[in-house]
Amino acid sequence: MSVLKKFLGQTAIYGISTVFSRLFNFILTPLFTRAYASATYGIFTKMYAYSSMINAILAFGMESTYFRYLNKHEDQKQEVYNNSFLCIAFISTLFLISGFVFINPISAYLSADPKQLADYRLYVQLFIGILFLDAICVIPFAKLRAEDRAFKYSVVKFLNIGSFVGFNLVFIYLIPAIIKHDWAMAGWLVSWYREKWIGYVFVSNLIASLVTLLMLIPEFLKLQLRFDKVLFAKMFSYSWPILVANLSFIVNENLDKIVLSELLPKNIADKQVGIYGAVCKIAVFMSIFVTAFRLGAEPFFFSYAKNANAKKTYAIILHYFVIALAVLFVALIANIEILKYFISRDKAHVAEYWVGLPAVPYLLFGYVCLGIYMNLSIWYRLSDQTRFGLYISIIGAIITIVLNFVLIPKYSYMGSAWVSMLAYFVMMVISYVLGQKHYPIPYDLKRILAYLMVSVLLVILSFWGFNRNIYIGNAMLIVFIAGIYYFEKDQLKTILFKK
Repeated sequence: MSVLKKFLGQTAIYGISTVFSRLFNFILTPLFTRAYASATYGIFTKMYAYSSMINAILAFGMESTYFRYLNKHEDQKQEVYNNSFLCIAFISTLFLISGFVFINPISAYLSADPKQLADYRLYVQLFIGILFLDAICVIPFAKLRAEDRAFKYSVVKFLNIGSFVGFNLVFIYLIPAIIKHDWAMAGWLVSWYREKWIGYVFVSNLIASLVTLLMLIPEFLKLQLRFDKVLFAKMFSYSWPILVANLSFIVNENLDKIVLSELLPKNIADKQVGIYGAVCKIAVFMSIFVTAFRLGAEPFFFSYAKNANAKKTYAIILHYFVIALAVLFVALIANIEILKYFISRDKAHVAEYWVGLPAVPYLLFGYVCLGIYMNLSIWYRLSDQTRFGLYISIIGAIITIVLNFVLIPKYSYMGSAWVSMLAYFVMMVISYVLGQKHYPIPYDLKRILAYLMVSVLLVILSFWGFNRNIYIGNAMLIVFIAGIYYFEKDQLKTILFKK
């Protein structure tokens, strides 16, 4: 079981860096909601929703392809690195040029109010830079993960989020304080500073992306400008279905925010998007855990695939991953009365954001299903059948697109939350069924389902039955954890203490 302990150790490092990085980002939510009105915060939500989709296109599925081909062609590691990076660099450069050529029509499309057109032009310029820089850093980051340099990866991520948070604090609090008290440089700052301008968030992001690029220079220097056409043809056939699958996933994750702004009346659209974007931040804890798991699991799954007991190990990993998801699901809902204070602007605007809290349980369970799906998806990646990932993701995207257009006009962001949960649930089920047919892994399905159903029952009782009572919710959480320990203690001792 030492291999499982190694996996847990690596995932813990990624987890710590991801938790702290995203936690700092999460802390910004109440700062943003206090600094900006909900309609303005809706601009923030909409811009990042679009950028997530573009990120997936620029990455072109090459991250997973890089891990897979390192495992398949251990004698061509440099060629795999070269091909992966040069592919993304070429696509990103085309995007950079095209973005600036078509900046005016893009800005006009995004701007609902002609008076905001100039601002949207600046937003688009900033995001073009952010997306380009982030894209060309994808493979250098993957290289760190593949070489088990989790500490270096974590340091770079810390510096990225630290820069983002730090410059946001400068723009939101420090500069206004300097101007207000007429400190040094106040006159110069007054000449260009715009109070409560959401664009400073994007400026901070661009600076953070530049910092990341500088930190990864050693990895860029290891690049060789040689392109292996034969190898790339194989990599391309593996990666393009992943690209489509990733796009479909991004659609599931972000289309609701975009469609909300399009389908709702213009006078309330940005406000509704802002409320939904803010309450989505509570689900960030589940997203953090899923992301941390993926960062540690993806390179591990590929590197361990040739071992005789690989499938048994994958089954054990999913089993305890589901337990962790179930516990976190119950814990977040049990303490939602505390977490909700992170999204309110101030006492005068409490109802403005808290009205969206009923969407949180659905969003959280959607992330539970997404996490399980990501774990299950290893079967088509390891068996080189990535087309199935494409099919599954397209089904999820169709559900998301169709039902969002049906439900949003009537139920607003609540319809979006329901659709998000349903799409991930369907994708999870389909992936399990197909995986057991094409790459069977001996999962303990009965016990996994038992933990999931109990967690859902406890969440229903905590949120609706006991009206979010924090004491009753946490009492049920403690009982749930005790029950899990009772049933799992023997296996846990074997994993943690057997050499």
